[in-house]
Parts: sequence; structure tokens; C-alpha cells
Amino acid sequence: MEEGTGGCKYLLLDLPWEDVLVTHIFCYLPIRQLISLQRVSRQFHALIQVYLANCRTFDFTQIGQSIPKEAFCSMLRDNKVLQNVALQNCSDWLTDKELLPVIGQNQHLLRINMRGCVCLSRHSLVAVSLSCSHLRHLGLAHCEWVDSLSLRSLADHCRGLQSIDLTACRQLKDEAICYLAKKCLQLRSLSVAVNANITDTSVEEVAKNCRELEQLDLTGCLRVRNESIRTVAEYCPKLQSLKVNHCHNVTESSLGILRKRNVEIDVEPPLQRALPEVHGTCAPPKPIHTEQVFSYATDGTASNTSRVLAHQEECNNKEIHVTAGNAL
Repeated sequence: MEEGTGGCKYLLLDLPWEDVLVTHIFCYLPIRQLISLQRVSRQFHALIQVYLANCRTFDFTQIGQSIPKEAFCSMLRDNKVLQNVALQNCSDWLTDKELLPVIGQNQHLLRINMRGCVCLSRHSLVAVSLSCSHLRHLGLAHCEWVDSLSLRSLADHCRGLQSIDLTACRQLKDEAICYLAKKCLQLRSLSVAVNANITDTSVEEVAKNCRELEQLDLTGCLRVRNESIRTVAEYCPKLQSLKVNHCHNVTESSLGILRKRNVEIDVEPPLQRALPEVHGTCAPPKPIHTEQVFSYATDGTASNTSRVLAHQEECNNKEIHVTAGNAL
């Protein structure tokens, strides 16, 4: 509150709501504080409702570990300009009944994260595909209700999709992923991790159609082999990251091609330790002084002493073997 030149007092609520408070002030405050602020008075409650109706980004992870269903419905009831929404913290209770109205009145959504929302159904994904044709990023990790038909609908209507996370969507098979790859040619990030149904067929189709691909997650895709990884290396020149952990049929013979291009891979290259050998002979063992062995023992590390002695004996045996061989 400030006092003007004529002795008049100006309150925060006296400022223009939509032109000043909503646009230039509240956008910098955490949504949790704004939710608390609406409890101050009826005027503040009305002001926060105006802000929520004009909010373009809703990240419910900023509010807390869990948000009540009633609060979710209240906050998004009047919003028709949403562009980004993250729903992870609503995963325990969010159903089609609560989500479908939000999707239906927000046709400009660009990014939706429904990770772990296990209570939804394929109807929500179909609604997203029909209402949000400009969608660019979609998170469906651990949504096992995603099936082939709903993914096909998404591919048909959201062809500008740039990233999609299908981790642990175990109903999906090669046919659905191939259809997605043929329709969404602008894909830059794709995860089909933790799905044993995915084979080389899917990976090769993605590689040949999605030339802009930068990130590919195949973690736990047990049926993926070297052949498809070589296809990725051939057709995806912009690839930056590849995850193939627990893909037991993918080896360094294919990964090495991508390593040469500095692609980040979550599997370490095999250790290559060259043993020094000169014409089949072993270098003579270095003498170990009694003082050195004694110093190991006095330090209380008896295991070190035994390793030193064992190493000396091993080298001596090699020297004897080589000498006997030369004599023969």
C-alpha cells in the first residue's frame, strides 16, 4: 500500500488486474503461493480466478505431492488458453471425467504430460488427438491403457508431434510404432523403453522415417538387435542420445559406429586392457625387498602382502616356463 501526493492510499488490488497484476506480476509467483493468496479475501479470490483463467502453463508438480480433485477442477474450470499442462501429481485419481472437459476447451495445447496417470483410459488420448492438433510434446510413460487404436488416432491428427514418451506402454507392438513413425515425421525424441514387444522392425521404421531424431530410448527392449542400431546410425545423422541398457542383443559392433559420432550412449564401452608381451616372453619380475613386504604387514593390510607375494610367484613361474620353452 502506498500513499499518493493528495494523501490517497493505493492498494494492490487497485492496479489493473488483467493488464498489470495478471500479466506482469503473478506470472513470476509460484502457483502454490497464488493458491494460498486467494484465501485472503473475496477480492483476492476473484483476482486469482482471473489469473487461473488466463494461465497458459499448469505444472501441478509445483503445488505439492498431491492435489485434491476439487481443487483441480476449480483451477481449470474457466481456462481456455492452456498450452502446457503437467498432470503427474494427479495420477492417483485423475479419470476421464475430470480431464475430458479440460482437453475439450483447450485446443491450443502444445505439451501434455500424463505420466503415470493409470486411472485414465484410451478415450483421453483420443480426445487429445481430436482436440489438440497442434500438440508437440506428449508424455504417456507408464500409461498401460494406451493401445494401438488410440495411438493411431494420435498419429493421424497430431502430425507435428516432436516428442513422445511411451515408456512401459506394454500394449503397443511393432505395428503401432511403425504407423506412428510413418505419420509423425518430425519426431525428435522417442521412448519405447520397457516393452518386450518392440523389435528391429519398429526401430528401423523409426530410423528411416524420422530423420530429425535426436533422442531414442530403447531401454529394456530385449528383442532389439544390432541390425536396427546400424540402421539408426545410417539414417539418423542428428542423433545425440541413445539408451540401450538391458538390450542384451545390442553389442559394441553397432554401438561403436555411433560412438565415433560422439552420440551419448548409456552403455559403457568394453574395457580393453592390452597386456605387454614381447616375442612371447614375460618381463623379468621386479625384486621385492623384505622391507617393502614388512611395511605392508605393519600397516595391518595382510591381504596386500599376500597379493604381492602371489604376484611375485606368478611372474617367477612365467619366467621359468619361458626359459624351459627356449631350452627345448
